[in-house]
Amino acid sequence: MVTENKDLKKALEGDIKAFQSLFSEFQPQLKSYLYRLLTDRNDTDDLTHDTFVKAFDKISTFKGNSEFKTWVFQIATNLAYDFLKKKRRWLPNAQDQAKSLAMSTEYIQQLFVMTNKTSNRGRYEVKEHIDFCFTCISKTLSIEEQIAIILKDIYAFSRTEIADILGKTEGVVKHLLFNGRKTMIEIFDNRCALINKNGACHQCTELAGIYNPKQTKQEELMKIKMVKSSEKESKEKLYQLRSDLVAAIDPLNSEGADMQDIIMQCTRLAINEIETIQN
Repeated sequence: MVTENKDLKKALEGDIKAFQSLFSEFQPQLKSYLYRLLTDRNDTDDLTHDTFVKAFDKISTFKGNSEFKTWVFQIATNLAYDFLKKKRRWLPNAQDQAKSLAMSTEYIQQLFVMTNKTSNRGRYEVKEHIDFCFTCISKTLSIEEQIAIILKDIYAFSRTEIADILGKTEGVVKHLLFNGRKTMIEIFDNRCALINKNGACHQCTELAGIYNPKQTKQEELMKIKMVKSSEKESKEKLYQLRSDLVAAIDPLNSEGADMQDIIMQCTRLAINEIETIQN
């Protein structure tokens, strides 16, 4: 049933200020979620705005069968889903392509250095690159798997809530989570040099050396629980530790948010998803 929340009652009556008050309570999380799906700040801003407009326009259809936040996330997810259907899935080697592009393109290297030196959100830390890596690998999944994984493992939505958001049964959501995690665990195990000495991806340690030259790499790495536990924990436990770390980071507002965005743009340029990097 619809709660006795005064703002919700007013919003249902068409009070846009009351609606805005409700929306603002979870807007930062909504934007962070959309950015992880879309990997573009402008697209994220656009879809957040579109979600606000559509949700307010459809407020009379909200019957209180779910939390208001869940209902709004459903609208945002539908918009993101339609947007993502036009895009190709990323390949697991997208980061390798980005690294090759960056190493061969002087202006991209200059963007990295300038962002690191001039932006108050240009700081680089390994944990934030792990967050970036999680987003990249999640984009190798089907759209529904990606949505389910991010909602459950990063934003702690329940399977029931995710079923409402996706318009699926809880059984289907359970299946999406199982398959999505299985794929991500396999990719991480084969690629991540932080948890597998034979891993193909060394970007975390290499970038740490570039942007924190005075920092002892091993000391920084050993601060990360996932790395310390890599030799004794199961693959499933390492995935959980990784997702716990990612859940604690807001990719739009962390100390390395601007650096992460430049690296993300470089990746998108490398896989031909965009034509240039905007800074």
